[in-house]
Amino acid sequence: MFPELFDFSLPDFMASLFGEKKATVYTYATLITVGTLLAAIYTKWSAKKELGVTNLPNALFYCIFIAGFVGGKLFYYLQDPILYIKNPSLLLDNFSGGFVFYGSFVIIIPFIIWYLKKRKIPVLPMLDIFAITTTIVHAIGRFGCFASGCCYGSPTTSSFGVVFPTTHNTPVHPTQLYEVLLLISIMLLLFFVKKQKQFNGQIFLVYLMLYAFGRGFLELFRGDDRGFIIDGILSHSQFIGLCFICISAYFYFKFYKETNLKTINI
Repeated sequence: MFPELFDFSLPDFMASLFGEKKATVYTYATLITVGTLLAAIYTKWSAKKELGVTNLPNALFYCIFIAGFVGGKLFYYLQDPILYIKNPSLLLDNFSGGFVFYGSFVIIIPFIIWYLKKRKIPVLPMLDIFAITTTIVHAIGRFGCFASGCCYGSPTTSSFGVVFPTTHNTPVHPTQLYEVLLLISIMLLLFFVKKQKQFNGQIFLVYLMLYAFGRGFLELFRGDDRGFIIDGILSHSQFIGLCFICISAYFYFKFYKETNLKTINI
């Protein structure tokens, strides 16, 4: 694994200020940053091309990045709050890995909806764009998880097995890479749905259902300690995914029905 890209010596005044002589650039944080940059470029390009929206400032993406980081870390800590209460120094290790995607998601989406409404930008068409955007940054971020050695799978004897530093020489499923394949597949399906789009919000809702279903399946291969609603049966992510599937299915059929009624009336 390659959790660290490189480190470098700090100037004397910075070393005395931070109490550290070297600074480390982590692979995970770097890939998240790269993914966010590419996602921002795609979002701006799509918003301008499809909706004529040209007033998406860079500050929006900085805020999304911060909201995602805070939400992802907060949910990560909540998986085992006692550990961090007893070892508060672990809270300072924020850039080497350890992140919950759904934590980021439930913080980012309300913020995006609030921002779009405030700027009078159409919400549902933009959420359709953000659905594809999310697969970009998420897939790249999962490569970061693989490099950091977190979010790994359960032990396996298959040829896919990978040994991570914390698995004690035991080969495990590289579930990070499985999820990358899942996300790329979802992205391709979303582009297909985009060509057949029937109502605004369709791409976003399809994304929510596809990812929740795929992630729920991948959880069966996860081996890291991530917390359970029902011990050994229903993980936190599977529970959140089930909620997303139910909510998304409700709105999907609601919007679909409203669209058909408008077509009939016309």
